[in-house]
Amino acid sequence: MRLTFLGTSAGTPTRHRNVTGLALAIDDARDWYLFDCGEGTQHQIQHTRYSSAKLRAIFITHVHGDHCYGLPGLIASANMSGRKAPLTICAPDGIEQFIRATFLHTDIRELRFPLEFVRSDAPDFHFDDGHLRVSAHALSHRVPCFAYRAEEVAPRHLIEETLDAKGIPRGPLWNRLQKGENIVLDDGRAVLADDVSQPAWSPRSVIVGGDNDQPALLHDAMCNSDAMIHEATFTEDVLARVGPQYMHSTAAMVAKAAERSELRHLLLTHFSQRYRLKGGESVEHSIDDLRKEARQHYSGTLIMAEDLECYQLEKNRDITPLSTDPKRP
Repeated sequence: MRLTFLGTSAGTPTRHRNVTGLALAIDDARDWYLFDCGEGTQHQIQHTRYSSAKLRAIFITHVHGDHCYGLPGLIASANMSGRKAPLTICAPDGIEQFIRATFLHTDIRELRFPLEFVRSDAPDFHFDDGHLRVSAHALSHRVPCFAYRAEEVAPRHLIEETLDAKGIPRGPLWNRLQKGENIVLDDGRAVLADDVSQPAWSPRSVIVGGDNDQPALLHDAMCNSDAMIHEATFTEDVLARVGPQYMHSTAAMVAKAAERSELRHLLLTHFSQRYRLKGGESVEHSIDDLRKEARQHYSGTLIMAEDLECYQLEKNRDITPLSTDPKRP
């Protein structure tokens, strides 16, 4: 699984960071998925290998502008670029109304492709397009907000010994079973694809969190995932000064929850604009402050996200940084 950060700033953009957006793809596939779409996200996409034509689905964590104000522009640009394939947008209540109202009042009367809105705040929400399975997990924020757990659908290998033992002849039936179809034999026996096949590798999974001041809410999801992307808006000392009313996490809060869950990889993002990359200049607060605070409580792989940085979650569960220019192979 490949993760490309399109924006890592909280609330407002800075000179070096856009607001929240993340591209997820299955390894080097051109098809991809977008998680959150803050203002300017479509500009960031221009610096990657991805395009609106190959975008399979969008997942929005909540209605705050730094996570969704880029949606109307991205959809309008896809329309002007000639996209015709349907686009699924999974989001809580309010996002569909926002998009419909924006288009109504900005004279976008007809899209060349259908938008398919799915309420991710519905109790029975699930997404499965045959390549990626996504579930939603409620968080604690000022508005309804969700994390998404994304798990790849790994190709399946047939267990030939089991098929032969069941007397299933080679040919079209094997092909259907490998595709995940259940079959009924001429003698009336039902054969479940899961009983005669297994994933080629254990499916990889990652949690993409929204804004949240209770990281422990994701404990169960973390215990069953390889990596988590989560906000770390403040350090503890800054939170003590600004107060809890914004309902964001500190680096320490997330790190403690990840350590308790024995999560292997933690990628922190959504940093307050007060935290800067030093770059030789003297700054009051730096990203290193967040990193040091998290490292005090977490022993796994710790990554402080930067805009347009790209990471590969390998099949062996290692995480590898790729080129800072995601256009490169």
